[in-house]
Amino acid sequence: MVTKAPWLLSCDPCKRLLPKFEFFLSKDVSSSEIVDLISKYPRVLRPSLENHIVPTYELIYKFLQSHVRTTRCMFGNTFYSCGDRLAHNIILLLENEVKESNIARLLGNHSKVIFASNDIIKLVKEVKDLGFDPSKATFVIALMAIKKTSPSLWKEKVDTFKKWGWSDEAVSEAFRRHPHVMLTSIKKINAVMNLWVNQLGRDALELVHCPKIFGLSIEKTIMPRARVLQHLLAKGLRKRASFVSPISVSEKLFLARFVTCFKEESCQLLKLYQEKVSVQGKEEVGAALGSSQIVKS
Repeated sequence: MVTKAPWLLSCDPCKRLLPKFEFFLSKDVSSSEIVDLISKYPRVLRPSLENHIVPTYELIYKFLQSHVRTTRCMFGNTFYSCGDRLAHNIILLLENEVKESNIARLLGNHSKVIFASNDIIKLVKEVKDLGFDPSKATFVIALMAIKKTSPSLWKEKVDTFKKWGWSDEAVSEAFRRHPHVMLTSIKKINAVMNLWVNQLGRDALELVHCPKIFGLSIEKTIMPRARVLQHLLAKGLRKRASFVSPISVSEKLFLARFVTCFKEESCQLLKLYQEKVSVQGKEEVGAALGSSQIVKS
Protein backbone atom coordinates (compact mmCIF):
# COMPACT_ATOMS: atom_id res chain seq x y z
CA MET A 1 0.00 0.00 0.00
CA VAL A 2 2.86 2.37 0.83
CA THR A 3 4.40 1.86 -2.61
CA LYS A 4 1.14 3.17 -4.11
CA ALA A 5 0.82 6.03 -1.63
CA PRO A 6 4.17 6.83 0.07
CA TRP A 7 2.68 9.99 1.59
CA LEU A 8 0.99 7.70 4.14
CA LEU A 9 4.32 7.43 6.01
CA SER A 10 4.46 11.14 6.75
CA CYS A 11 0.85 11.75 7.83
CA ASP A 12 -0.68 11.56 11.30
CA PRO A 13 -2.62 8.25 11.25
CA CYS A 14 -4.89 9.17 14.14
CA LYS A 15 -5.92 12.55 12.75
CA ARG A 16 -5.86 11.92 9.02
CA LEU A 17 -6.52 8.21 8.48
CA LEU A 18 -8.52 6.83 11.40
CA PRO A 19 -11.60 9.07 10.86
CA LYS A 20 -11.77 7.90 7.26
CA PHE A 21 -11.56 4.25 8.25
CA GLU A 22 -14.29 4.87 10.80
CA PHE A 23 -16.48 6.61 8.22
CA PHE A 24 -16.41 3.65 5.84
CA LEU A 25 -16.83 1.18 8.68
CA SER A 26 -19.99 3.02 9.71
CA LYS A 27 -21.60 2.19 6.35
CA ASP A 28 -22.46 -1.46 7.01
CA VAL A 29 -19.46 -2.73 5.07
CA SER A 30 -17.34 -5.43 6.68
CA SER A 31 -13.96 -4.45 8.11
CA SER A 32 -12.24 -7.11 5.99
CA GLU A 33 -13.66 -5.62 2.79
CA ILE A 34 -12.71 -2.10 3.84
CA VAL A 35 -9.13 -3.23 4.54
CA ASP A 36 -8.99 -5.05 1.20
CA LEU A 37 -10.31 -2.06 -0.76
CA ILE A 38 -8.07 0.49 0.97
CA SER A 39 -5.04 -1.77 0.49
CA LYS A 40 -5.74 -1.83 -3.24
CA TYR A 41 -6.79 1.81 -3.57
CA PRO A 42 -5.09 3.83 -0.81
CA ARG A 43 -5.53 7.11 -2.72
CA VAL A 44 -9.09 7.16 -1.37
CA LEU A 45 -7.59 8.19 1.97
CA ARG A 46 -5.95 11.32 0.60
CA PRO A 47 -8.86 13.81 0.13
CA SER A 48 -10.54 15.66 2.97
CA LEU A 49 -13.20 13.67 4.80
CA GLU A 50 -15.59 16.58 5.30
CA ASN A 51 -15.01 18.40 2.03
CA HIS A 52 -14.69 15.51 -0.37
CA ILE A 53 -15.27 11.96 0.89
CA VAL A 54 -18.58 12.57 2.68
CA PRO A 55 -20.26 14.69 -0.05
CA THR A 56 -19.06 12.34 -2.81
CA TYR A 57 -20.32 9.33 -0.87
CA GLU A 58 -23.71 10.93 -0.27
CA LEU A 59 -24.04 11.87 -3.94
CA ILE A 60 -23.33 8.33 -5.16
CA TYR A 61 -25.50 6.77 -2.45
CA LYS A 62 -28.44 8.87 -3.61
CA PHE A 63 -28.45 6.85 -6.84
CA LEU A 64 -27.23 3.41 -5.73
CA GLN A 65 -29.16 3.23 -2.44
CA SER A 66 -26.72 0.64 -1.11
CA HIS A 67 -23.81 1.24 1.24
CA VAL A 68 -21.89 -1.75 -0.08
CA ARG A 69 -22.33 -0.74 -3.74
CA THR A 70 -21.55 2.90 -2.96
CA THR A 71 -18.37 2.02 -1.10
CA ARG A 72 -17.19 -0.27 -3.90
CA CYS A 73 -18.02 2.41 -6.45
CA MET A 74 -15.85 4.98 -4.71
CA PHE A 75 -12.79 2.74 -4.75
CA GLY A 76 -10.90 2.25 -7.97
CA ASN A 77 -12.63 5.05 -9.87
CA THR A 78 -10.70 7.97 -11.30
CA PHE A 79 -13.74 10.21 -10.99
CA TYR A 80 -13.37 9.88 -7.22
CA SER A 81 -10.57 12.44 -7.26
CA CYS A 82 -12.69 14.97 -9.17
CA GLY A 83 -15.87 15.15 -7.11
CA ASP A 84 -16.90 18.51 -8.56
CA ARG A 85 -16.80 17.11 -12.09
CA LEU A 86 -18.75 14.05 -10.99
CA ALA A 87 -21.52 16.24 -9.58
CA HIS A 88 -21.41 18.53 -12.62
CA ASN A 89 -21.74 15.65 -15.10
CA ILE A 90 -24.58 14.06 -13.14
CA ILE A 91 -26.46 17.37 -13.24
CA LEU A 92 -25.90 17.61 -17.00
CA LEU A 93 -27.19 14.06 -17.51
CA LEU A 94 -30.31 14.83 -15.49
CA GLU A 95 -30.87 18.05 -17.45
CA ASN A 96 -30.72 15.97 -20.64
CA GLU A 97 -33.54 13.73 -19.38
CA VAL A 98 -31.35 10.77 -18.41
CA LYS A 99 -33.26 8.93 -15.69
CA GLU A 100 -31.84 8.46 -12.21
CA SER A 101 -32.04 4.69 -12.69
CA ASN A 102 -29.78 4.98 -15.73
CA ILE A 103 -27.30 7.16 -13.86
CA ALA A 104 -27.29 4.47 -11.18
CA ARG A 105 -26.55 1.94 -13.91
CA LEU A 106 -23.54 4.00 -15.01
CA LEU A 107 -22.28 4.34 -11.44
CA GLY A 108 -22.78 0.64 -10.78
CA ASN A 109 -20.80 -0.21 -13.91
CA HIS A 110 -17.86 1.92 -12.73
CA SER A 111 -18.19 4.14 -15.80
CA LYS A 112 -15.34 6.42 -14.84
CA VAL A 113 -14.84 7.47 -18.47
CA ILE A 114 -18.29 9.07 -18.39
CA PHE A 115 -18.17 10.83 -15.03
CA ALA A 116 -14.60 12.05 -15.40
CA SER A 117 -15.29 13.34 -18.91
CA ASN A 118 -14.94 17.04 -19.67
CA ASP A 119 -17.01 16.82 -22.87
CA ILE A 120 -20.18 15.19 -21.56
CA ILE A 121 -22.48 17.58 -23.48
CA LYS A 122 -20.81 16.74 -26.79
CA LEU A 123 -21.08 13.03 -25.98
CA VAL A 124 -24.76 13.25 -25.03
CA LYS A 125 -25.56 15.16 -28.23
CA GLU A 126 -23.72 12.58 -30.34
CA VAL A 127 -25.74 9.73 -28.83
CA LYS A 128 -29.00 11.66 -29.21
CA ASP A 129 -28.19 12.34 -32.86
CA LEU A 130 -27.83 8.58 -33.38
CA GLY A 131 -31.48 8.21 -32.40
CA PHE A 132 -31.17 7.01 -28.80
CA ASP A 133 -33.82 8.08 -26.28
CA PRO A 134 -32.10 9.50 -23.14
CA SER A 135 -34.85 8.03 -20.95
CA LYS A 136 -34.02 4.47 -22.08
CA ALA A 137 -31.35 2.16 -20.70
CA THR A 138 -29.82 1.79 -24.18
CA PHE A 139 -28.85 5.48 -24.08
CA VAL A 140 -26.31 5.04 -21.29
CA ILE A 141 -24.98 1.83 -22.86
CA ALA A 142 -24.41 3.78 -26.07
CA LEU A 143 -22.64 6.48 -24.04
CA MET A 144 -20.29 3.86 -22.58
CA ALA A 145 -19.67 2.20 -25.94
CA ILE A 146 -18.71 5.44 -27.65
CA LYS A 147 -16.62 6.75 -24.77
CA LYS A 148 -14.80 3.48 -24.08
CA THR A 149 -13.99 2.75 -27.72
CA SER A 150 -11.35 4.88 -29.40
CA PRO A 151 -12.13 6.19 -32.91
CA SER A 152 -9.46 3.93 -34.40
CA LEU A 153 -10.81 0.82 -32.65
CA TRP A 154 -14.38 1.77 -33.59
CA LYS A 155 -13.34 1.97 -37.26
CA GLU A 156 -11.54 -1.35 -36.96
CA LYS A 157 -14.68 -3.00 -35.62
CA VAL A 158 -16.82 -1.46 -38.37
CA ASP A 159 -14.34 -2.72 -40.95
CA THR A 160 -14.52 -6.19 -39.40
CA PHE A 161 -18.31 -6.27 -39.76
CA LYS A 162 -18.00 -5.01 -43.34
CA LYS A 163 -15.62 -7.87 -44.19
CA TRP A 164 -18.48 -10.20 -43.37
CA GLY A 165 -20.86 -8.37 -45.72
CA TRP A 166 -22.37 -5.70 -43.49
CA SER A 167 -22.72 -2.11 -44.73
CA ASP A 168 -22.17 1.05 -42.71
CA GLU A 169 -25.96 1.32 -42.43
CA ALA A 170 -26.17 -2.25 -41.12
CA VAL A 171 -23.57 -1.51 -38.43
CA SER A 172 -25.50 1.62 -37.38
CA GLU A 173 -28.77 -0.31 -37.21
CA ALA A 174 -27.19 -3.07 -35.12
CA PHE A 175 -25.73 -0.47 -32.77
CA ARG A 176 -29.13 1.20 -32.33
CA ARG A 177 -30.76 -2.15 -31.62
CA HIS A 178 -28.11 -3.33 -29.16
CA PRO A 179 -25.32 -0.84 -28.39
CA HIS A 180 -23.39 -3.51 -26.50
CA VAL A 181 -22.39 -4.85 -29.91
CA MET A 182 -19.68 -2.20 -30.29
CA LEU A 183 -18.18 -3.26 -26.95
CA THR A 184 -17.61 -6.75 -28.39
CA SER A 185 -13.99 -7.60 -29.15
CA ILE A 186 -12.89 -8.05 -32.74
CA LYS A 187 -11.88 -11.62 -31.94
CA LYS A 188 -15.37 -12.40 -30.67
CA ILE A 189 -17.00 -10.73 -33.70
CA ASN A 190 -14.94 -12.91 -36.03
CA ALA A 191 -15.62 -16.04 -33.97
CA VAL A 192 -19.40 -15.55 -34.05
CA MET A 193 -19.41 -14.66 -37.74
CA ASN A 194 -17.22 -17.66 -38.57
CA LEU A 195 -19.62 -19.98 -36.77
CA TRP A 196 -22.72 -18.32 -38.21
CA VAL A 197 -21.56 -18.14 -41.81
CA ASN A 198 -19.00 -20.89 -42.36
CA GLN A 199 -20.18 -23.60 -39.94
CA LEU A 200 -23.95 -23.03 -39.88
CA GLY A 201 -24.24 -21.71 -43.43
CA ARG A 202 -26.31 -18.75 -42.36
CA ASP A 203 -26.50 -15.23 -43.78
CA ALA A 204 -24.37 -12.73 -41.84
CA LEU A 205 -27.04 -10.06 -42.36
CA GLU A 206 -29.44 -12.01 -40.12
CA LEU A 207 -27.40 -10.87 -37.13
CA VAL A 208 -28.05 -7.21 -37.91
CA HIS A 209 -31.56 -7.70 -36.54
CA CYS A 210 -30.37 -9.46 -33.37
CA PRO A 211 -26.86 -8.25 -32.53
CA LYS A 212 -27.23 -9.42 -28.92
CA ILE A 213 -26.08 -12.81 -30.21
CA PHE A 214 -22.53 -11.42 -30.32
CA GLY A 215 -22.65 -11.22 -26.52
CA LEU A 216 -23.65 -14.87 -26.05
CA SER A 217 -21.23 -17.69 -25.34
CA ILE A 218 -20.35 -19.68 -28.44
CA GLU A 219 -19.71 -22.90 -26.55
CA LYS A 220 -22.46 -22.64 -23.94
CA THR A 221 -25.31 -21.10 -25.94
CA ILE A 222 -24.92 -20.58 -29.68
CA MET A 223 -23.48 -23.96 -30.71
CA PRO A 224 -25.72 -26.16 -28.49
CA ARG A 225 -28.87 -24.37 -29.64
CA ALA A 226 -27.79 -24.53 -33.25
CA ARG A 227 -27.37 -28.31 -32.95
CA VAL A 228 -30.93 -28.61 -31.64
CA LEU A 229 -32.33 -26.44 -34.44
CA GLN A 230 -30.43 -28.38 -37.11
CA HIS A 231 -31.82 -31.64 -35.72
CA LEU A 232 -35.37 -30.28 -35.79
CA LEU A 233 -34.97 -29.15 -39.40
CA ALA A 234 -33.49 -32.49 -40.44
CA LYS A 235 -36.42 -34.34 -38.85
CA GLY A 236 -38.95 -32.02 -40.45
CA LEU A 237 -40.16 -30.90 -37.02
CA ARG A 238 -39.44 -27.26 -37.71
CA LYS A 239 -40.34 -25.50 -40.94
CA ARG A 240 -39.10 -22.01 -40.15
CA ALA A 241 -35.42 -21.82 -40.93
CA SER A 242 -34.61 -18.76 -38.76
CA PHE A 243 -31.97 -19.37 -36.10
CA VAL A 244 -31.88 -15.81 -34.77
CA SER A 245 -34.88 -15.84 -32.44
CA PRO A 246 -34.32 -19.35 -30.99
CA ILE A 247 -30.69 -18.60 -30.17
CA SER A 248 -31.43 -15.23 -28.58
CA VAL A 249 -34.36 -16.18 -26.30
CA SER A 250 -34.06 -17.08 -22.63
CA GLU A 251 -33.00 -20.55 -21.50
CA LYS A 252 -36.45 -21.35 -20.15
CA LEU A 253 -38.19 -20.28 -23.33
CA PHE A 254 -35.77 -22.15 -25.57
CA LEU A 255 -36.26 -25.42 -23.70
CA ALA A 256 -40.05 -25.00 -23.75
CA ARG A 257 -40.29 -24.16 -27.46
CA PHE A 258 -37.58 -26.29 -28.98
CA VAL A 259 -36.88 -29.22 -26.64
CA THR A 260 -39.53 -30.38 -24.18
CA CYS A 261 -42.49 -29.73 -26.46
CA PHE A 262 -41.31 -32.49 -28.82
CA LYS A 263 -42.20 -35.46 -26.63
CA GLU A 264 -40.70 -38.23 -28.73
CA GLU A 265 -37.53 -36.29 -29.51
CA SER A 266 -37.06 -34.48 -26.20
CA CYS A 267 -34.45 -36.88 -24.80
CA GLN A 268 -32.35 -36.71 -27.96
CA LEU A 269 -32.77 -32.94 -28.17
CA LEU A 270 -31.78 -32.48 -24.55
CA LYS A 271 -28.73 -34.66 -25.10
CA LEU A 272 -27.72 -32.53 -28.07
CA TYR A 273 -28.28 -29.37 -26.09
CA GLN A 274 -26.29 -30.48 -23.07
CA GLU A 275 -23.52 -32.14 -25.06
CA LYS A 276 -20.19 -30.50 -24.48
CA VAL A 277 -18.44 -28.98 -27.44
CA SER A 278 -16.18 -31.55 -29.02
CA VAL A 279 -12.42 -31.16 -29.10
CA GLN A 280 -12.69 -30.33 -32.78
CA GLY A 281 -15.38 -27.74 -32.06
CA LYS A 282 -13.24 -26.10 -29.43
CA GLU A 283 -10.32 -25.98 -31.85
CA GLU A 284 -12.55 -24.35 -34.47
CA VAL A 285 -13.76 -21.77 -31.96
CA GLY A 286 -10.18 -21.10 -30.87
CA ALA A 287 -9.06 -20.73 -34.47
CA ALA A 288 -11.88 -18.28 -35.15
CA LEU A 289 -10.98 -16.27 -32.06
CA GLY A 290 -7.38 -16.07 -33.14
CA SER A 291 -7.95 -15.26 -36.78
CA SER A 292 -9.42 -12.28 -38.59
CA GLN A 293 -9.27 -13.95 -41.99
CA ILE A 294 -12.66 -14.35 -43.64
CA VAL A 295 -13.29 -17.57 -45.51
CA LYS A 296 -16.87 -18.03 -46.65
CA SER A 297 -18.19 -21.40 -47.64
